[in-house]
Amino acid sequence: MTSTHAFWLAGRQATGETAFDVTSPWDGRVVGAVSVPTDAQVEEAVAAAYAVRDEFAATPAHVRAAALDHVSRRLAERTEEIARVISAENGKPMKWARGEVGRAVSVFRFASEEARRFNGGEAQRLDTDAGGQGRLAFTRRFPKGVVLGIAPFNFPLNLCAHKVAPAIAAGAPIILKPAPATPLSALVLGELLAETELPAGSWSILPVPNDRMPALVQDERLPVISFTGSEKVGYAIMDSVPRKHCTLELGGNGAAVVLADFASDEDLDWAASRIATFSNYQGGQSCISVQRVIADASVYDRLLPRIVAAVEAQVTGDPSDDATDVGPLVSEDAARRVEEWVQEAVEAGATLVTGGKRDGASYAPTVLTDVPADVTISCEEVFGPVLTVRKVHGEEEAFAAVNDSKYGLQAGVFTHDLQTAFRAHRALEVGGVVVGDVPSYRADQMPYGGVKQSGVGREGVRFAMEDYTYERVMVLTGLAL
Repeated sequence: MTSTHAFWLAGRQATGETAFDVTSPWDGRVVGAVSVPTDAQVEEAVAAAYAVRDEFAATPAHVRAAALDHVSRRLAERTEEIARVISAENGKPMKWARGEVGRAVSVFRFASEEARRFNGGEAQRLDTDAGGQGRLAFTRRFPKGVVLGIAPFNFPLNLCAHKVAPAIAAGAPIILKPAPATPLSALVLGELLAETELPAGSWSILPVPNDRMPALVQDERLPVISFTGSEKVGYAIMDSVPRKHCTLELGGNGAAVVLADFASDEDLDWAASRIATFSNYQGGQSCISVQRVIADASVYDRLLPRIVAAVEAQVTGDPSDDATDVGPLVSEDAARRVEEWVQEAVEAGATLVTGGKRDGASYAPTVLTDVPADVTISCEEVFGPVLTVRKVHGEEEAFAAVNDSKYGLQAGVFTHDLQTAFRAHRALEVGGVVVGDVPSYRADQMPYGGVKQSGVGREGVRFAMEDYTYERVMVLTGLAL
């Protein structure tokens, strides 16, 4: 019999009246059961967070930093165990699951460092104008209030870390709502937080069903919402609470541009390898996975067969096997949707070069060429292991192709030319440009987020802390400056 995992209510374990099973997308087995909080328990968590907000904001930096340090260390100590939890509930291959734990270790370490140096205060002299003589302004940042963090399934530990760690570092209480498909990793994170001395109420982890979220989103005691997930849901949240502060990390259809100067055999081998790996890692279920390859005509004919060979070399199968590169999607429904989008593209005239086969929740790594611009897979985020390859003529056409999208999260530009790199940085309508590599690179301390329909605001520990806080000015009068 599968044991039922308790959730975390104001820092302590609790159970509700019902539970749901968490199943493996690879083989359908039940990997855990999770207790569901009642409405009364959700209210208790919100009330506790609201009540402790002033106390938590005033908690000394060293206390918050020590707690974050502790979580970072404990994640590192339990890497293998937690990676297996991620792989079991998400279907992520172990090599990527271990990497996700390593990233979460860094996120909490970065947050500990930022807790010690954030909000040191800034002085500004005001006697630059006659009316300010003898006056000095001093500015500090204070939490906006309780944060409601809503995390997705594709990085069930690290994207929870990106909600929780900056909130604790900034002194903002947080209520975390993990994805229904992958709550186990978040609950393990709760175990580590419970080992710290953070004030009761400063954090809760509540596996609330999606259909009960509107009331929580609307609650006026939760003035900050940090959401990572689909464009549709993210903007529905923002539209429903226009007076709240929302950070939305939404979709993308990441482009990798290979320009004419990136033309040696070594260059093209590198580009093909990186493109193949990062169009398929996490089963393509990453908002910065490579979905579109835009190749200059001078390198296209040499690049395409390299990409196909590298894609076909990806090892697919059991995510618990260390040799596996590509596991299943999060559900069979997700794989069916990808299958339908590929079929639509082929029926509209696209060429299926490799892949295009589904087996349950698994979908074979796929490459398409000659894809019409108006089919779904050209316009939307596929969130699956599918890659389209397009030929263009010159830099200007390549950059225009990147921008011909409602999304603007990140782009990769394979070039050796520094001037081209700066032109790409100026021209591309995205939140991040990665030069010499795919768009799938993210350092957890850098500002991360998109433009257009890829969202608003930025993650990355310090940048999230700024999002969770506001500036408050104190003016000192009668000073001899």
